[in-house]
Amino acid sequence: MAIPKKGSRKISVNGVSYLWMIRKKPTYSQSVYGSGFLHVAVDTEENTGSTLIIYTNHRHPKDIHVEKIIPVTPSLVSNWIKNAINLGWLPSKKGPQFYVEIDSDNKMNKL
Repeated sequence: MAIPKKGSRKISVNGVSYLWMIRKKPTYSQSVYGSGFLHVAVDTEENTGSTLIIYTNHRHPKDIHVEKIIPVTPSLVSNWIKNAINLGWLPSKKGPQFYVEIDSDNKMNKL
């Protein structure tokens, strides 16, 4: 899955340029069922390898149960990219999407 340049943000981590994005429109379950956590997609700027999919512990702003919006910042995304690489994500190698989740203790786990 390649991330489109339109609507994505650039970030540089350890000298490598990445694109990352969050789906703006919530899915049905993100807005209705109270299970609306944000998902972040990350890929190299050249879209040469596998895409990183991060299931965050941040609620989607349009979730009906959201009380406080906690933003996903570039510094968080940078840390998540570093952690995913430590867990085995190879951003420059073609392959399937690499899925991770951030648990309630802010620890990243490979799915």
